[in-house]
Amino acid sequence: MKRTAFNDGWQFRPKQNPFAELGGLSTPYTDVTLPHDALIHEQRDPDGEGAVAYFPAGAYQYRTMFTPAADLAAQRIVLEFEGVYRDATVHINGAFAGQRPYGYSGFTIDADQFLRSGEENLIEVESRHGGDSRWYTGAGIYRDVWLHVGPAVHIPVDGVRVSASDIEPDGAVVEVDVVVASTSNRRETVDVAVTLTDPAGTTVARGTIPVTVEANGRSRSRQRLYVRAPQLWSAESPALYSAAVELVVDGAGIDDASAAFGIRKLQVDPAHGLRVNGEVVKLRGACVHHDNGILGAATFADAEERRVRLLKEAGFNAIRSSHNPMSVAMLEACDRLGVYVMDETFDMWTSNKMPHDYSLHFTEWWERDVEAMVTKDFNHPSVIMYSIGNEIPETGSPAGGLTGRALAEKVRELDPTRYVTNAVNGMLAVMDDIKKLAAQRGEGDGDAAGINTLMAGPGEFMNQIGTSPMVTEKTAESFGVLDIAGMNYLDGRYETDKELFPNRVIVGTETFPSRIDHNWALVTEHAHVIGDFTWTGFDYLGEVGLGRAHHLAEGETPSLSGPYPWIAAWCGDLDLVGSRRPASFYREIVFGLRTTPYIAVSRPGNEDKTFYAGPWTWSDSIGSWTWTGHEGASLAVEVYSDAEEVELALDGEVIGTAAAGADNRYRAEFTVAYRPGELTATAIRQGVRAEAFSLSSAGDATQLVTRVENGPSGELAFIEIAVTDADGRVDTGADRLIDVRVDGDGMLAAVGSGDPAPTDTYDGPTHQTFDGLALAVVRRTGPGVVTVTVSADDGIAPATVVLEADPLGAAPTVS
Repeated sequence: MKRTAFNDGWQFRPKQNPFAELGGLSTPYTDVTLPHDALIHEQRDPDGEGAVAYFPAGAYQYRTMFTPAADLAAQRIVLEFEGVYRDATVHINGAFAGQRPYGYSGFTIDADQFLRSGEENLIEVESRHGGDSRWYTGAGIYRDVWLHVGPAVHIPVDGVRVSASDIEPDGAVVEVDVVVASTSNRRETVDVAVTLTDPAGTTVARGTIPVTVEANGRSRSRQRLYVRAPQLWSAESPALYSAAVELVVDGAGIDDASAAFGIRKLQVDPAHGLRVNGEVVKLRGACVHHDNGILGAATFADAEERRVRLLKEAGFNAIRSSHNPMSVAMLEACDRLGVYVMDETFDMWTSNKMPHDYSLHFTEWWERDVEAMVTKDFNHPSVIMYSIGNEIPETGSPAGGLTGRALAEKVRELDPTRYVTNAVNGMLAVMDDIKKLAAQRGEGDGDAAGINTLMAGPGEFMNQIGTSPMVTEKTAESFGVLDIAGMNYLDGRYETDKELFPNRVIVGTETFPSRIDHNWALVTEHAHVIGDFTWTGFDYLGEVGLGRAHHLAEGETPSLSGPYPWIAAWCGDLDLVGSRRPASFYREIVFGLRTTPYIAVSRPGNEDKTFYAGPWTWSDSIGSWTWTGHEGASLAVEVYSDAEEVELALDGEVIGTAAAGADNRYRAEFTVAYRPGELTATAIRQGVRAEAFSLSSAGDATQLVTRVENGPSGELAFIEIAVTDADGRVDTGADRLIDVRVDGDGMLAAVGSGDPAPTDTYDGPTHQTFDGLALAVVRRTGPGVVTVTVSADDGIAPATVVLEADPLGAAPTVS
């Protein structure tokens, strides 16, 4: 079927009461172009829920008009929605056409039966959210919509599946599985012609077979084609092939479809761990939520590619989509850029975590939602395993064993080429038992049991419970249904399970960023532990303040949630706009990918308070030696290095030398009296001075400096904005309220910063910089030139960016 974007011409408004409309109380529709996050534009409520970043609950209506061709009777017309959050219902010309409760599943609507040929047709979509998630979800039609049109005999949406087997250096068998569907009232026979091309576009295999399909029925064509000397896909060499399929009748093509795919061989066992194409791979993993920071939940291909690229540049080679199926756009980016994917189904099964979450629909819908995820993922070589859940309380019970087995077997039935895991939290799996034990000991009413202990040291507490015989026994069945045991905050089990369960392969599905070095040592030392996925790679909206550094006054206790205006979790290696935080450079060193030291300086001004860091917290530091107003103050300086020792000097004057490397957790700490200058850390290896890294103090802020990145599709342009001195050094202490204006064929999609607690909104045009930085995202609305002007107050020189009419393949001019 011919696929075209169906994102233009939509209108949107908050859900209206029809009786109120009869009384004349009507809110007008607003024109929008999809994808669209309705929630990011709402006013936050200081008295709301921190879990969802203080955004309100709501319900929304979308509508568009569509005029099909006059010969509708001869066409198959399908609408594909990649994601609507959530409880989506679709009506066409007032008739109910379909629904999808889960906000992360793609779904299709057979539209032709409701459409009137040659006339305008009204398509309406409604959705709602609220009380259904532990993080920011966004709302509305936040992913792409596609229109598929084809003949009576056609290849349906996602009707081409490609897999490779019998992979050898001299050749591989590629099976192309094609569904042929018919809405004709008679039996039809067509030829299914398949052409495979390599990454350079050269044809490497062809095949044609006839297929007969019954009236209003479906048939499958499976062709095994041989590809000689295949180029294998891996994270290091992401070679992508293409399969083009055409349905032919009497020598003429009547329908076509295509799919990109990769040829790669997966193996996993406790002796070798994970192997890709015969080579052992350790997963340097990042958990990510689905939002795109200041863009909200709207899924733009350019933004997804930018996230994947930045994560890979920071040292990650794997992404866990937590805790819901990954977008098609991000999967395609992982395919192209070379990143392994763990795609996840649900955050809950039958036991709810929020009052109105997916558990209310799980028993009726889980099979269809699993099918949607696997269908979406099947052709993507980046996907190497499926996760059937995250921290599911039922995993410690026989009922959970039954459900887990049903999910795992359903996945294997749909796709036997990949592995199945489940992100199990041992403490949550036995939480009911913990409550009972606490109640028996008189420790509160049971429901509140363990909270104070948990807050005092959640990392150790989770491991103490997780390594207990109770967890070993109660999770045995849930782990037993899996190919790979996924463990959240259970690194204490890695070594013991090697003896208790010698056939068990483990992956750290979610781990504390404060234990990077400890976890990675376990991964590298043990073959049966195949990787580590930190919480999180990219900062995200919601679960506000999970990773914040606490500066406690006397008598104050820490909290897992930050007060309004906190908007982000603040536990990502990269912040909301993609800037790398100190933990990112530390992790790169631990991974063995960086030999140059890195310097991070703790923010001054809280010396009279007690510093508390939870397990998701890094130190309250940034890579800056610009602290105007703190001259003479003693600053805590951290140096990260894999060298045995590091030397720290200020303007060439040696401050001291300290141990670093693995034996000292890859870090050294110094106290330095601040004065402007150049702070330099030098690695010392076996007594020899080696790599060096410096931070230089910025002078007075005088200008705005921009750097522009055009997205691969040309739809979005990302404009990084920095407040700098005359020499271009970022002044991290000179934050300004910037103003971004867009003229020409474009619009401001968002402007914001990495600030986890901003007072400004993201839909602009003004926003305060954070540590001297901000990001503006411009969305093209036409083919012409776009001019972006960025200005600030206090004598800062403005910056102008000109995005040329043809953004693809050409960098914009900057003046």
